[in-house]
Amino acid sequence: MSRTARVERITKETKVLVEIDLDGTGAVEISTGVGFYDHMLHQIARHGGFDLTVQTVGDLEIDAHHTMEDTALALGAAFDQALGDKAGIRRYGSAVVPMDEVLVRAAVDLSGRPYVVHDEPLLAPYIGPVYPTSMTRHIWESFGQAARITLHVDVLRAARPGGHPDAHHVVEAQFKAVSRALREATALDPRAAGAIPSTKGAL
Repeated sequence: MSRTARVERITKETKVLVEIDLDGTGAVEISTGVGFYDHMLHQIARHGGFDLTVQTVGDLEIDAHHTMEDTALALGAAFDQALGDKAGIRRYGSAVVPMDEVLVRAAVDLSGRPYVVHDEPLLAPYIGPVYPTSMTRHIWESFGQAARITLHVDVLRAARPGGHPDAHHVVEAQFKAVSRALREATALDPRAAGAIPSTKGAL
């Protein structure tokens, strides 16, 4: 069974292509024009074990918002498409990821019902010259909506005593935790025998 997808999203603001193989090896080709965002999307492929191609051309002359939002929407739609009817998957996944002083917990339900809860501390406004940290929540909201999943992301610890949160570590740990949770949730369950993991019979 091939669990792959190709999604193109074209608007007056952006042009996005996403290709994904849920049963890949972490092979990745990413280009959005936002360097730190590219780095984060690499985390999804590498720690999720997905083959992932993302090519986005957006109106960065305005700001990064449309580029990041539309990429997240296309990525979510690709996950949803690749999962098909979700027969035989584990459905639920969770991960707790440390990154130096930061600790993040992510939990995923591939429920077919989009709902996102996101909690992080106040961070410096930018990572690098282009990535606005205020967009991280919106990325998860856009991704969760398009993927039709329930997603909880909680930053449990973010700073050394007397120090301030390192925005790079806080955001990167979130992407790694979500990636690990998605890896578990999308995995095929050898005990499920192709069954839909819901008493409703559909997800």
